[in-house]
Amino acid sequence: MAELSTLARPYAKAAFEYARDAGALADWEGQLATAAAVAADPAMAAVLNNPALTSEQQAQTLTDVCGDALGAPVRNFVAILASNKRVALLPEIYSQFALFKANQEKSVDVEVVSAFDLDDATRDKLAAALGKKLEREVKVTTATDASLLGGVLIRAGDMVIDGSVRGRLNKLAEAMNL
Repeated sequence: MAELSTLARPYAKAAFEYARDAGALADWEGQLATAAAVAADPAMAAVLNNPALTSEQQAQTLTDVCGDALGAPVRNFVAILASNKRVALLPEIYSQFALFKANQEKSVDVEVVSAFDLDDATRDKLAAALGKKLEREVKVTTATDASLLGGVLIRAGDMVIDGSVRGRLNKLAEAMNL
């Protein structure tokens, strides 16, 4: 995985800087998401990895499948990726582009997994507390997992806060086994 992220980083940074300078971060993010989803499809990956295709044919195939969802700058970007044999990196490039954009906008996507559905007031209160702690605008998505027994599991980027009963029981079991 580290190799993919290392290879994708310069392309993601270049795309981000171009989109930022053009004032089109949201457009680029959406278009890259589309291209990444198409490139990640197993059937499309098999076609794109066909050694009989030239880089121009690879780029053309991908942009044809994406259709009008891609503008000219993103089509050119895909052509550059194809000419450098890097089309397979599109999902990782999109992921890194989204991180650059979130850092630029001082926002973070937070996933909150709880044992039970959270009501809107609790979710808003949690988002406000996390926003204050992380000093960013927080976008919360929620999910439920009954195996947590109680409490919440919070994921924000590479930070994980395990406040679940299951997590506490696991820590207790580890402490008792030492």
